[in-house]
Amino acid sequence: MNRPIIKFIADFGPLLIFFTIYFKGDNNLKAAIPPFVIATLISLLVMYFLEKRIPMVPLTSGILITLFGGLTLYFNNKIFFYMKPTIINLLFAGVIFFGKYLTKKHLLKIFFQNAFKLEDEGWKKLSNRWICFFIFVAILNEIVWRTQTTEFWIQFKLFGVLPLTLLFSATQLPLINRHKIDESPEKV
Repeated sequence: MNRPIIKFIADFGPLLIFFTIYFKGDNNLKAAIPPFVIATLISLLVMYFLEKRIPMVPLTSGILITLFGGLTLYFNNKIFFYMKPTIINLLFAGVIFFGKYLTKKHLLKIFFQNAFKLEDEGWKKLSNRWICFFIFVAILNEIVWRTQTTEFWIQFKLFGVLPLTLLFSATQLPLINRHKIDESPEKV
């Protein structure tokens, strides 16, 4: 298998395992959490062997998935698992926000330095938009888990948040293109 396919499987495999076990196992959250945690930890190991490092976002997510999945099982209380996405999204928003003001650097620039190069104004706008998006998704998660059934919340995570994140990411392309630094050599 080639590297991008393995990386894609490492990124999305744990989610696929979680949803498959949840929906095939009589919608049993307790049955789906342990394989999800194990698959997440295995995916972090795969990322380490591929990259010789674990990127910060998957590492943070993996730690929180393990922590909140474990708390859910230990206390037999689904609230810990429901709140995990809220905490992750608020954590990401806080890191971008406070990183910008405490370090005077755009942390998205550090995270995406190999993906694309932007002017500082572009990084500022992109950071502000992601902060707002993460806060929006955190609030939306709180509303859904507090007002809907577990089955609805699980489907919302798969068919709501994931497409919403992809759509939001796609809508950032014009901003990225507008503020992209052209690094092609000038023709004489």
